[in-house]
Amino acid sequence: MEETTDNTGTISSQKNVAASGHNHHHRYKYISNYGVGRRFLFFASCFGFYAFVAATYAWFVFPPHIGRTDHVSSSSLGCREDNEGSWSIGVFYGDSPFSLKPIEARNVWRNESGAWPVTNPVITCASFTNSGLPSNFLADPFLYVQGDTLYLFFETKSPITMQGDIGAAKSIDKGATWEPLGIALDEAWHLSFPFVFNYNGEIYMMPESNEIGQLNLYRADNFPLSWKLEKVILKKPLVDSTIVHHEGIYWLIGSDHTGFGAKKNGQLEIWYSSSPLGTWKPHKKNPIYNGKRSIGARNGGRAFLYDGSLYRVGQDCGENYGKRIRVFKIKVLSKEEYREVEVPFSLEASRKGKNSWNGVRQHHFDVKQLSSGEFIGLVDGDRVTSGDLFHRVILGYASLAAAISVVILLGFLLGVVNCIVPSTWCMNYYAGKRTDALLNLETAGLFSEKLRRIGSRLNRVPPFLRGFVKPNSSMGKFTLGVIVILGLLLTCVGVRYIYGGSGAVEPYPFKGHLSQFTLATMTYDARLWNLKMYVKRYSRCPSVKEIVVIWNKGPPPDLSELDSAVPVRIRVQKQNSLNNRFEIDPLIKTRAVLELDDDIMMPCDDIEKGFRVWREHPERLVGFYPRFVDQTMTYSAEKFARSHKGYNMILTGAAFMDVRFAFDMYQSDKAKLGRWIRKGCGVCETVFGYN
Repeated sequence: MEETTDNTGTISSQKNVAASGHNHHHRYKYISNYGVGRRFLFFASCFGFYAFVAATYAWFVFPPHIGRTDHVSSSSLGCREDNEGSWSIGVFYGDSPFSLKPIEARNVWRNESGAWPVTNPVITCASFTNSGLPSNFLADPFLYVQGDTLYLFFETKSPITMQGDIGAAKSIDKGATWEPLGIALDEAWHLSFPFVFNYNGEIYMMPESNEIGQLNLYRADNFPLSWKLEKVILKKPLVDSTIVHHEGIYWLIGSDHTGFGAKKNGQLEIWYSSSPLGTWKPHKKNPIYNGKRSIGARNGGRAFLYDGSLYRVGQDCGENYGKRIRVFKIKVLSKEEYREVEVPFSLEASRKGKNSWNGVRQHHFDVKQLSSGEFIGLVDGDRVTSGDLFHRVILGYASLAAAISVVILLGFLLGVVNCIVPSTWCMNYYAGKRTDALLNLETAGLFSEKLRRIGSRLNRVPPFLRGFVKPNSSMGKFTLGVIVILGLLLTCVGVRYIYGGSGAVEPYPFKGHLSQFTLATMTYDARLWNLKMYVKRYSRCPSVKEIVVIWNKGPPPDLSELDSAVPVRIRVQKQNSLNNRFEIDPLIKTRAVLELDDDIMMPCDDIEKGFRVWREHPERLVGFYPRFVDQTMTYSAEKFARSHKGYNMILTGAAFMDVRFAFDMYQSDKAKLGRWIRKGCGVCETVFGYN
C-alpha cells in the first residue's frame, strides 16, 4: 500500500512537474512571439520611415529625366548609363591638324534641327538610338572620304549584347550633320577601333578583335555596310592597331597586353610587311614601349602625315583610361630603329567639367584633309571616368548597408533587440526534445563550445551599449537623435549614389543636334557680389556659349574678377535704363538669348529643358515665370495664373527669345510708346505681342 502511495505520489509529482514545464513552455512561446512582433514592428517602422525620406529626397533633388534621346523614353533601350562611359563624337576644323577648333566656332546654323549654331558633339548615342539602333555610347571614330561625302566608322556599344559593334554614318555637309546608316560589322565578339583604309582600289577595315586572340582584316563587299573577312593578319590579340605606309614599307603599330610582363596601356609593338595582305614580321626593338600608362604608348587613332612628317597618336591613361590625347612625331622608323618625340597638341578644352561632353577625358583622334585643303578632325569625348557607374553603385549600397546598421544600433539602444545571435545558439542545454542536428552540434566538441562562447560575448554588447549611452537620460536622447539623423544622411547618400547619376548636367538634343544660347543680364556696381555668383553658376550650364553683362551704372568690374567657364562680355551703357536689356547687339552670335535677371538662381537642368522647348518653337517666348492678366489689368502673381489653369504672359526677366525677332520688335516704331514708358520705370516688365 505505501509502495503504491509512493508510486502514486511519484507519478503525481512527475505530472505536476510536466504540467509546470508545459505551462512554462507556453509562456516562453508567448513572450517569444511578443518579442518577435515587437522587433518586426520596430524594423518595419524604421525602414518604412527611411524609405519615405529617401523617396521624398529623390523627388525634390533629382530632376525628372527626359533622357539623352529626342523622342525615346528613358525606359527604352539606348543611352543608358554604362560602366565604360558615355562617349560621343565631336568634329573640329582648322588649317592644320594642330590648329583645330570645334564646330561651334564656325557658327554653322541648321534650321531643320533648330541648331543656331550646331554644337559638339555632332553624333551621340541619341543619334543612333533614334534611328532604331540602340546604343549606350559611340567611340573610336575613323573617317573615310569619298569626294565631298564623309563616311564615319566607330564603335557603338549595344545595350542588348553589351559588346561593341561597328557603326557607320554619312555626312554631305563637311561633318556638320551626320546620317546614321546602320551597323557595318557585327560579330559574336567585341569589336572596336575600326581602322578603315584603301589599298589597290579596295576598301579594308581592320577592327580590334583581341577578344578572340587575333587581328582580322575585312574587305568591303558593298561599301559601307557589307564586309567580308579577307584574312587573319596576325594571331595576336593586338589592341588599337593602325597601319601606315612609310618609305615603301607597311608598318603595323599596336599593343599586346597579354604577353608576359606586358604593362596594360603602356605597351607598344611594331610589325612590318611589303603589303597589308602579306606576312608581318616583328620589329627588332619589340616591345617598343613597356612602361607607365601615362607615356602614351597605346594608340589613340590613325597615324597621319603632315608637312612631310609622320605623326603617331597616343592616349595618356595615367589617371584614368583614355584621359587625354598625345601626339608624337616619328623621327626614325626602320626595321632596326624607332624613335619619336612628343609635340605640342591640344584641342580647345572646356572649363565646364562634367557638364561638357569631353570635359573629363578624350582618347581618340582621327584627322583628314578635305578637297578644300581644310583639315577635319573627329574626336571622342566623355563626361565621366571609366568605372564611374560601378564606383557609385558600390558606394551607394555601402551607404545603405551602413544605414541598416544604424537602425540595428537603434534597436539595441531602445531594448527592442537584446541579442546579436539567437540565445538558443549560446546554450549548452536545450529544453524539450533534441533534434539530431542539435545532438550532432553538441558532439562537435571544442568547436561548438567556442561558437557558444563567441555568441555569448556578442550578446553582451546590447546591454553594454544601453548602459553606456543611457537612452533615458538627456544625453542619451540626444545621442539617439544624432544616430537617427546619421541614418537619414546615409540613406540619402546611398540613394544619391545609386539613382542620382554622375552629377553631370547634360543638354537635351533636338532632331539629333545640340546647340548653344547667349545668356544676358542687367546689373550695376552695387550688385557685383551677386554677379560673381551668377556668372560662376550659369557659365557651367552645358549650352551657354557666352554671357553678356549689360552694365547700367558705376565702374565695371575687371573680367579677372569673374570665375567663368565661358567668355564674358561686359557691355557698358551710357544711360541707366531698363530699355538696355533689348538693345540690338550685333556681337551676339546665337539666335537664342536667355534674358535672366541677376537675382534668379535655378538649376542648369531647368534651363536646359527650357532651351530644348524653345528650339522646337523658336517663334515663341519660353520662360519660367508665367502670369495671367484679365480685364482689370492688375498685377497678380503666379498663383493667380495657376488658379485660372493657364497664362497669357511670360515675364522677360527669365525667358528664351529669338534675338532677331524680339530685339527688332522692341526697337521698332510699334514699341516706341512702350520704350518711353519703360524709360521712366524703375521696376516694370516688357510685354511682347507674340502671335
